[in-house]
Amino acid sequence: MRIVSQVNQSSAAPSPARSALDPTAVAALSSSALGAGPAGTLKVLVYSSDRLTRASIVMALGRRPAPELPAIEIVECATEPIVIRQLDSHTFDLAILDGEAAPAGGMGVCRQLKDEIFRCPPILVVVGRPQDAWLATWSRADAVVPMPIDPKVLADAAAGLLRRRLVGIESS
Repeated sequence: MRIVSQVNQSSAAPSPARSALDPTAVAALSSSALGAGPAGTLKVLVYSSDRLTRASIVMALGRRPAPELPAIEIVECATEPIVIRQLDSHTFDLAILDGEAAPAGGMGVCRQLKDEIFRCPPILVVVGRPQDAWLATWSRADAVVPMPIDPKVLADAAAGLLRRRLVGIESS
């Protein structure tokens, strides 16, 4: 796993069930992954204004969220302008946004990305409470995971979205 940090220090964030997609088909497709990262890796953007939240998301993902998927390259972002800049200039296979980030929360950023980014990657939003999942539907998030972060739940949700991305199923 390769981690690239894009941290701006200026002062200026429904979890799917296990995917029914065939893991062998995904493994075959993953050998010719979307090419976003180096040599067949999948590129994942992680946004949170809290470095500890970013670290827990990165730890939960590990080197690969599922055995049949290729390794992942993670780009960490601490501010919303960096998220926009990264998604405007690079191709990502998944974005994970912290719904509790400040000053720009992940749900608002998700809505903006879905409106403004052509072929926006799937987005997983981490919410502060399970009761906030309804709000993530407004943001058009493709998946939602509550805090505290459960590594298995987050990895399963991320893997499901990455499988769909590899197979070519468009996100909303």
